[in-house]
Amino acid sequence: MTFQEAAAAIVAAGARMHAMGWVPATAGNISIRQPSGRIAITRSGGHKGFLAPADIIRVNAEGAPIDSGDRPSYETRLHCGIYRRFPDAGAVLHGHSVANTVLSRRAAGAIRLAGYEVLKAFPGGPTHDTAVDLPVVDNDQDIARLQRALDALWDSTPDAPPGYVIRGHGVYVWGADMPAALMRLEALEFMLLCELEDGKHTP
Repeated sequence: MTFQEAAAAIVAAGARMHAMGWVPATAGNISIRQPSGRIAITRSGGHKGFLAPADIIRVNAEGAPIDSGDRPSYETRLHCGIYRRFPDAGAVLHGHSVANTVLSRRAAGAIRLAGYEVLKAFPGGPTHDTAVDLPVVDNDQDIARLQRALDALWDSTPDAPPGYVIRGHGVYVWGADMPAALMRLEALEFMLLCELEDGKHTP
């Protein structure tokens, strides 16, 4: 995938996430890992629903911009952390829906999702008759410290989670490519909205 192709895929993903109400104002960020190991990612501060190719920049595996003057989001390093941890990850999506924000404020260590047909979108089996725990981590403006907390979480978890939620902030999901990441995000947001509507997580 060329950088131009990656940028086009990110622009399309931003429009989709905006249409679903998952990236209000300047919230969220979107990235694709290229075969070179460089990462195409949304520039800091832009509205993800109205992206143009010029709003996509390139960073290295540590999150440093390739082109002088480009300003990546502070959370770029969380994308880098996912790519380091999960070699098969080719795209990362970060969104701020009402459902993931509200439920993460109510949950303790995880949000349990069980019995949903769309659980088939996640690794672990071809049936709905299963359960997935979506980890919830406390928000932290110190991104390096937040990444250490995520690394510790993943070290203690035998199976890779479908994503994670930063409490009161937003969700991160990833997939082998952009279509896979979008499918995972849509399935996850559907289940979270069901949980919110059902009121199971009300204290």
